[in-house]
Amino acid sequence: MRFELERLGVHESVEAVFPPAELAASLSHLPAEVAVIGDDEIAGCDAVVTLEHREAFLEVEWVHSIQAGVDRFPFDEFEDHDVILTNSTGIHDRTVGETVAGYLLMFARRLHDHVANQQERRWDRPEWDAAFTLPGSTACVVGTGTLGKGVAETLGGLGVRVTGVRRSGDPVPGFDEIYTTDRLLEAIADAEFVIVTVPLTDETHHLFDAEAFDAMRDDAYFVNVARGSVVDEPALIDALEADALAGAALDVFEAEPLPEDSPLWGMDEVIISPHCAAYTRDYFRDTGDIVRENVDRLADGAEFHNRVV
Repeated sequence: MRFELERLGVHESVEAVFPPAELAASLSHLPAEVAVIGDDEIAGCDAVVTLEHREAFLEVEWVHSIQAGVDRFPFDEFEDHDVILTNSTGIHDRTVGETVAGYLLMFARRLHDHVANQQERRWDRPEWDAAFTLPGSTACVVGTGTLGKGVAETLGGLGVRVTGVRRSGDPVPGFDEIYTTDRLLEAIADAEFVIVTVPLTDETHHLFDAEAFDAMRDDAYFVNVARGSVVDEPALIDALEADALAGAALDVFEAEPLPEDSPLWGMDEVIISPHCAAYTRDYFRDTGDIVRENVDRLADGAEFHNRVV
């Protein structure tokens, strides 16, 4: 598909992740006008970089999502209106990997306890057998795409044995063993850490339900950096309240922001972060690199990088 790119808008919704003016400035040398836009300015653009979806995007030529996940965009409508959709897959491997490593280190070294104690000016050391080290433990990463590979690479450097779950049983670099999706319960049964990195699809909706949590060790930790709806949240809460899991680190939730009345807020062995596992001060630069590459590809008549629709 070819079109003339005259005006590219950086939608104000990206403000939730980085200042839109920073991305606009980094793209200022493109052979097109680049401007920060609101909803009322979408119609004047040929392409838009955005976090959120708007119905007006169906009238532009190209939409780029600053996230890897694109479940918020209506694929069928984009196809019907010949709108190109690209995403930011490939830029979050290290950032998400380091965030997950941070969660595991907090649990292992009891750092979350120390932070909580500091708020209360309380000098409490952990029980003698509470802290542990990561080498020799096993982490099962469910989803071996960009995020999963980033997690595997980071945890492998900490001496963790990493297994993976994916549709195909083919080996993946960085993973010690691969299970197919139909062996999920077997894969998670012996892991000290179960980490979810799959995209949200019809197949992965509530992939982690009561049966999955029941299959996990009662001393295992659950980590979700995928999408909230990959997890049956009430089933997770039930498992945590029954001490069927050691704890959880959650960056995503079925309802965001997490409602104030959620029991998850008050659980000692639950770490909550506000859907920011991929955040970094270089986020806008990494996004800009993909946008610039696709502007070059458009000029050359080549296929778009990271094209989803």
